[in-house]
Amino acid sequence: MNVEKSGKKLSEDSVRKPPSLLKSSSLVSVMTLLSRMLGLVRDMVIANFFGASAGADAFFLAFRIPNFFRRLFGEGAFSQAFIPVLSEYQTKRSKSEVKELVSHISGSLGLNLIVLTVIGVAAAPLIMGVFAAGYVYTGETQKLALATEMLRITFPYVFLICMTAFSGSVLNSFNRFAIPAFTPVLLNASLILCAIYLTPYMETPIVALAWGVLIAGVAQLSFQIPFLARLDLLVKPKVNFKDEGVRKVMTLMLPALLGVSVGQINLLLDTVLASFLETGSLSWLYYSDRLLELPLALFGITIATVILPNLSRQHNNDPKAFSATLDWAVKMVCLIGIPASLALIVLSESLITTLFYRGEMTARDVSMASFSLSAYGFGLLGHMLVKVLAPGYFAQQNIKTPMKIGIIALVVNMVLNLIFVWHLKHVGLALATSLSAFLNAGLLWYGLRKSGVLILDRSWVKFLPRLALANGAMLVCLQLILPNQNQWLDMTFWWRLMMMMFVCLSGALVYFVCLLLMGQKFKELVK
Repeated sequence: MNVEKSGKKLSEDSVRKPPSLLKSSSLVSVMTLLSRMLGLVRDMVIANFFGASAGADAFFLAFRIPNFFRRLFGEGAFSQAFIPVLSEYQTKRSKSEVKELVSHISGSLGLNLIVLTVIGVAAAPLIMGVFAAGYVYTGETQKLALATEMLRITFPYVFLICMTAFSGSVLNSFNRFAIPAFTPVLLNASLILCAIYLTPYMETPIVALAWGVLIAGVAQLSFQIPFLARLDLLVKPKVNFKDEGVRKVMTLMLPALLGVSVGQINLLLDTVLASFLETGSLSWLYYSDRLLELPLALFGITIATVILPNLSRQHNNDPKAFSATLDWAVKMVCLIGIPASLALIVLSESLITTLFYRGEMTARDVSMASFSLSAYGFGLLGHMLVKVLAPGYFAQQNIKTPMKIGIIALVVNMVLNLIFVWHLKHVGLALATSLSAFLNAGLLWYGLRKSGVLILDRSWVKFLPRLALANGAMLVCLQLILPNQNQWLDMTFWWRLMMMMFVCLSGALVYFVCLLLMGQKFKELVK
């Protein structure tokens, strides 16, 4: 009797009409905006307390390594492989089989993550010796020891956040997008509170941030459990690698480990090379990358998150809707990504000054971070296109093609890193990442067009010229109203913040008004 009731509930959820893409995107964007805004506050607090010091470099390194594994085994390759299989089970299998899949996946994934975590903690000196090769080469033993100590604390975050990402994938598949989108707020809140209140009790103050990461992992996983229970999907984990669904997810996931996480691998390569550069380079790259992540998460990742379940359902049933969904996603990315990219380039120094210039953050740190932000900003559109084009392959359970493309982009990035780092230092690393993102996006685009699953509608003929003129008008507006850098440095924090809001809102207003005047009907995009 209980099985029938729970099965009925699952069945109703699985066939419930999914919400519109715009509504889902808007909901996730609001939650993501809350998380990212708090994330900016977090980074401002870290910059105030630690600046671009050796300790900050060590923490960002110790935090970046588990984040890399999180993208591989959590939000990245695993989610892209798991969601299409779960969607298939929802539409073609019984309710009990859906619960069984969730049970077997959670147990099998959890066991692998526990083994990985134990190895990561035990082998922390070896791992840090690889990813901080520059510290070893230059004999910076204190920085290496501090980074290793913090890695031992942060590495268990891999298990916690990957299980959180698994829970989020289940919730997303049942159109519960808000909860997974809100969950990162807890990480930001934990780091802020630990930086302010735990730092005084630490022998080495920066270590408080490492404990903040671990505390956040526990909070994030605990937060999602009641929502899984509400869907009647809080099942007992069972290890079963022979299960058909588990084997299918693993088959799809293994090649995706490179294909979907090229950006993260590139970032880690940047980290290795940056460890050979002067102190502060890792921090400059971190602060600039964080500003790149804001529009990327708000729009690129948000759109990709909500289209994947829809694409998975449309692949076999409605090829025209499949193409229309991809077309809509690319259009929305261009609408937001192009002006955001240009704004990051033009406003790079002003943005870094506004957000991070206080406490231990110096004027030179601002200048150096702004250079890498401009280089990262140049590639924003490429990163966003990768996020929305890759699901076009994953929804077809085609992981090999994006994997091959990802490997090509990765090799090109490595070559460009070695070419650019000698003369452009940390800026060259950021520029190489941007160029490889465009290569990745271009090859993904070509493959979808060649296979006939992405067909652009006629509205692009008018849409592209409108974008070009509106972005030109926005750039003119920004150049006219933007104060010079000396004025930014002389302003108080709150005055800088108000001025930056005025500049950004003015540019956005000019951009969208120009589009309206040229006849762009936003209702068509919504539709």
